[in-house]
Amino acid sequence: MTLALDILLSGLVLGGMYALIALGLTLQYGIARIMNLSYGECLIASAFGALFLYAGLSVSPLLGLILVVPAGFAVNWLLFRVVLMPLVRRARNAAMLEVDSILATFGLLFVIQGVMLIAFGGQLQSYSYLSVPVHILGTTLALNRIIALVVALVIGLGLYLLLTRTRYGTALRAIAVNPAAAQLVGIDMHAASALAFAAGGAIVAAGGVLVSMFLTFSAVMGVVFTMKALIVVIMGGVGNMLGALVAGLVLGVAETAVARLVDPGLTLAVTYAIFLSVLLWRPTGLFGRPAR
Repeated sequence: MTLALDILLSGLVLGGMYALIALGLTLQYGIARIMNLSYGECLIASAFGALFLYAGLSVSPLLGLILVVPAGFAVNWLLFRVVLMPLVRRARNAAMLEVDSILATFGLLFVIQGVMLIAFGGQLQSYSYLSVPVHILGTTLALNRIIALVVALVIGLGLYLLLTRTRYGTALRAIAVNPAAAQLVGIDMHAASALAFAAGGAIVAAGGVLVSMFLTFSAVMGVVFTMKALIVVIMGGVGNMLGALVAGLVLGVAETAVARLVDPGLTLAVTYAIFLSVLLWRPTGLFGRPAR
């Protein structure tokens, strides 16, 4: 019973991080129609930012969120306006934009990765922050993991309220559902897409800071997080926040169970097995709707 509870709680923490990271990609791909392959590198860059603030300036990661998240928003807004906007303007359709964005962000992936390798090297990095054991219902979790999960839930709830309770959030959801109809009612597609892409960058920046509190990371690990975010987004249904949350939690619990009960080396295998099973059963994702 204790082992099962330990797996469940640890899996929920990991799944919560997956869900938070996937929410940012949901905004970028579901609304801005940009398939950002450099997404994981943005997360790792934010993790290095948190490491620099904590080890170099003695600023705690939680306070570092106040600096890193707005920086992530600003950098991604500029990236969209300077690099991706020309692709958006010349694209004749969504398929062409998706292909162009994949090629552009694939190149950007190596640019960001190269800068991080020069600045921080290729070795694994970590730091100790609030790694105090906390006993919950007979099992033990590190305090930093609990705090990371709570912050992720707060961010996710804030995003949900923004999208469902505000006028601008309604406009963003309208673009995700039907871009052509959204333009007909006066929604500025380019401005809204830039905001959605920047908001996705802010969320992944927050995810990078939170992940850095309890996981080791290196300059070349971004592709792993990009892959996990893509799997969660597709499993849950592109553009669906609830789907991203459920898919993230399922993967987190499954990976933790396999790592504890079988072999940590099989976590990637079980991730793909669940992913393929869902696609065979529900090609549009758990909460996706088939095109009509």
